[in-house]
Amino acid sequence: MSDRSLPPDWLASWLSRISAALDAMTEGFERQHGFHPGANEVRPADRDDQAAVLMLAQVGFVHADLVTFYEHVADVTWADIGNGYFVAPAGDVLVQLAEYGAVELGAEQGAHGLVIGSNGGGLSYVAGPTGAVYRTRTASLDEPELDRVADDLRQFLELLEQALMLFIANGEPGHL
Repeated sequence: MSDRSLPPDWLASWLSRISAALDAMTEGFERQHGFHPGANEVRPADRDDQAAVLMLAQVGFVHADLVTFYEHVADVTWADIGNGYFVAPAGDVLVQLAEYGAVELGAEQGAHGLVIGSNGGGLSYVAGPTGAVYRTRTASLDEPELDRVADDLRQFLELLEQALMLFIANGEPGHL
């Protein structure tokens, strides 16, 4: 196992850091911003989510780290970090796949990815078969133009954490 994989103990540590940071952020949110915070959480996977993970694992081009992630995390909803950051539940990823198909990854000829979330500003995040995560340049998934934002899911989660910490420090969410 490489040091860049997504072992459950690393994921548990990430979840702990994120939970503490989200608690700190929402505690003084209304005083700082003048309105109640929206949903800002990382929801743990429950039995229904686990069933969806089993189905997701059967998709031929899903990287093992994405399965590991969804075994522990149902979804990420950070409504107040910039336009928002969202990682969809495994069930929603499967619905997206069934309704619209896989996303062609132009950077990797013949490879396909899954839409796993969005930045709340209309751009989607796509997980590829190598574990890399891409962001669309436009809201359209028809012949999308993609930028590689992370070499693997662990790096993507680290970038999400950096965006959260940056927002807490100075109100700017970064450009993930």
